[in-house]
Amino acid sequence: MNGRQLIIGVTGGIAAFKTAALVSKLVQAGAGVTVVMTEAATHLVGPKTFEALSGRPVATETFGPSSHPHIELAESADLLCVAPATANILAKIAQGLGDDLLSTLLLAFSGPALLAPAMNHHMWEKPAVQRNVAQARTDGYHIIEPGEGYLSCGTRGRGRMAEPEQIFATIAEMLPKIAG
Repeated sequence: MNGRQLIIGVTGGIAAFKTAALVSKLVQAGAGVTVVMTEAATHLVGPKTFEALSGRPVATETFGPSSHPHIELAESADLLCVAPATANILAKIAQGLGDDLLSTLLLAFSGPALLAPAMNHHMWEKPAVQRNVAQARTDGYHIIEPGEGYLSCGTRGRGRMAEPEQIFATIAEMLPKIAG
C-alpha cells in the first residue's frame, strides 16, 4: 500500500467507530488516507479522531476553501471505500443522488469503490435496500457483505459491518489491480 492514496468515506452508522481501526491499519501499511465524513457521522465519531489517525484534515463540507472539493478528492485517490455504508448512502448511490460531499464525491470518482454496508438486520433485509445494493453492484461498486451477530440495537442478525481486518484485506487485494 506504500504511497497509494485512499479515501475512506464514513457515514452515520454506529459502526463508524470500527472505521477508526481501519484507517489506522491503512496508514500503518503506508497508505495515504483522506477521510470524508457525512454530517451524521460526525455525531458518532469526532473528526479529530480521524485527523489524528490519518495525519490529514477530515473533509466534511461540500463547499469550503475550494469550490470543487469533490472533484479534487476524486482525482487524488486510487480507491474509495465507504465504511460504514448506511442504507441512506446506498440509496443515494443507487439513485445517483449527490446532496453532500460524500455522495457528490462518489458520483465524481471514477476509480474502484468498495462499500461496507452496516445497519439493523430488518433494514438490511428490506427489498428496497437489497435493490439498492444490487444496483450499486451493477454500477461497478464492490460490496463487502455485512456479517451476522450482535447489533448495537441489542438484537442479533445480519447487518454488522465487516471487521476492519476484512475490509483492509479486501482493499489490499484490490490495489494491485489498479494502475498506480
